[in-house]
Amino acid sequence: MTLADAPLRQARNSAALWTATGLARGNEVVRRRGFVAVDGGERAGVRVLVQEPDLDPGELAELSELVRRASGPVTAEDPFSSTDLNHLGMRNWQMPVMLRPPAPVDAPALDVFRVEKPEDLQAAERIVIESFELDGFEPDRPGGLFPAALVEQPGVDVFLALVDGVAAGAGVSVVDDGIGSHYWIGTSTAFRSRGVGRAVMLGALAHVADLPVTLTASKLGRPLYESLGYTVAAPSTWWSSVPATA
Repeated sequence: MTLADAPLRQARNSAALWTATGLARGNEVVRRRGFVAVDGGERAGVRVLVQEPDLDPGELAELSELVRRASGPVTAEDPFSSTDLNHLGMRNWQMPVMLRPPAPVDAPALDVFRVEKPEDLQAAERIVIESFELDGFEPDRPGGLFPAALVEQPGVDVFLALVDGVAAGAGVSVVDDGIGSHYWIGTSTAFRSRGVGRAVMLGALAHVADLPVTLTASKLGRPLYESLGYTVAAPSTWWSSVPATA
């Protein structure tokens, strides 16, 4: 797998995560050649995953109609940075798709484990909602972001990191078609700057060390990922119907 392959493989993996999430919630999942869309309703909104760099006019028209009809917020992810959605009035920004080749992984300095119990899944969900400021999922109603059936979906694993026995960090890993990827790597505000994010990544990577792994990095997360062996492959363009906050 090369850097040039990374955007397509990230597109496929991200679609696998959101399809699994949608199925676990009982959401409508729309699958087309050029995109996958999951309609989570008013609370979770619509998630669009662009799958090809060359959407045809019919696909673009259908995608646009899905966005216009959405009852909740819309987020669209385009790892190819090739689909223009400016006509829908959404803001956009870019984050890099990164690739890590198969390589050994150090042991995390904290206790990190794969979630199986409902109470641990709820703890992971609360951390991600807090860390990513997902106000649409407040007040907290367990299962809105991480439905109970999510950990039963093939290839999807949720990880939780503990500090002195207290849930401090969380993340999601997805393996699909021989490729791993990571999502929702978050740290509770009470445990920031204590190596929790690194521990979550190391704990999750340990399960996919023999695979190439992709992810899409935020500005704050990129230095951590580079220190773990990830290399920037290409810019990914994200679109959102929600205005940026100060």
